[in-house]
Amino acid sequence: MTDRYDIIIVGTGAAGLFCALNLPTEANILIITKDDPENSDSFLAQGGISTLIDEADYEKYFEDTMRAGRYENDETSVEVLIKSSPAAIEDLIDLGVNFDKEGKEFDYTREAAHSSKRILHYKDATGREITGKLMQHAKKRPNITILPKTMMIDIMETDGVCSGVVAQLPDGTVAPIASRVVVWATGGIGGLFRHSTNYPHITGDAIGIAIKHGIELEDINYIQIHPTTLYTEKGGRSFLISESVRGEGAVLLNPDMERFVDELLPRDVVSAAIAEELKKFHAKHVWLSLRGMTKDYIQKRFPTIYEQCEQEGIHLPEDLIPVVPAQHYMMGGVKADIDGKTSMDNLFAVGEVSCNGVHGANRLASNSLLETLVFPKRAAHLIANEWKTIPIRETAFDANEYRDVPKLMDRYRESIQQEIEKRGGTLYAQWRDESDQH
Repeated sequence: MTDRYDIIIVGTGAAGLFCALNLPTEANILIITKDDPENSDSFLAQGGISTLIDEADYEKYFEDTMRAGRYENDETSVEVLIKSSPAAIEDLIDLGVNFDKEGKEFDYTREAAHSSKRILHYKDATGREITGKLMQHAKKRPNITILPKTMMIDIMETDGVCSGVVAQLPDGTVAPIASRVVVWATGGIGGLFRHSTNYPHITGDAIGIAIKHGIELEDINYIQIHPTTLYTEKGGRSFLISESVRGEGAVLLNPDMERFVDELLPRDVVSAAIAEELKKFHAKHVWLSLRGMTKDYIQKRFPTIYEQCEQEGIHLPEDLIPVVPAQHYMMGGVKADIDGKTSMDNLFAVGEVSCNGVHGANRLASNSLLETLVFPKRAAHLIANEWKTIPIRETAFDANEYRDVPKLMDRYRESIQQEIEKRGGTLYAQWRDESDQH
């Protein structure tokens, strides 16, 4: 590692990796990540990735996305997402990503709020297949350095322009790293919640830094709750029971063993329906039944879920899965345009940390992995045209400001919570508190 790079990317999920792979090979790129490179939420994505099947499907796909987002979506962003999807899938196939097939044809599935089957998948580990292949290619690029266990604790700012990051290195030291361009691909805020499908170290640090520097935010009070995560008394990260399970016919049952909701309604609607049943029955969970599927089918289509349930003593398809909603995704974030540009020059934001309005108030299932390809690629192409003309700026660095990193990070997290609540965010899952962290 050196103290200056052409481009710094923060985050090793699909958005950060795909952005890096679309940047010029002559650019000196540093990717930093807070934990191990594979520990990103992109690796956890089970269900699949949406795509436009053909031109005849465009209007339905557009309407599905808008309806799920309560028509608060930015229509231009939605159009770009959908129309760019076939090329994004071709990019993945060219990189060696596998998708399940029936014979020689792709096996498209359907998830909640989709009006047709348009979701590609690889078993129930689509995110791992996609992000793992992106990681393999990134590690082979001689111009890309991936530095794990390195936490961004601030950005450097010169005359209102982003000029690098301040990072805590693996040995605990704090160092400024200058660059022409910084790309935030840091993911969401799930680590701030007691019940979340996200990794606990993903705590919205970039959002806190944005607040500190006056960088514009958008819709950060729009926080998605996933209806079905495995209920357990063990604590820790909530294990997701993919939307695809309901898309393939699983049904939700209350404690009286009665269906109480259309399982394929948007996530916020299903989550609210479950919450109502929990309240009505004073229950800790509802049930998800896969009894309409065979054991062989479940093992083939949902091997990760099957194995996790076996570890919990749940034998599918005979046994029911206890499920409960948990925090899953942030639709808002750092305000960005369709090319990832933020309100600060030379700072880009892509993936879940960003908000260009594509999801509106509630993300349509399986549009997240697609988002991590479409807009990072656009950002990379814009950066590719400009990076050589951007100087590396000398920025004053005061080490005393970063003498107590844990206290600094706590301030960021407090500011995020305050900002979300100020904007009227309603939180189904409680904030994580000090007792949770120990």
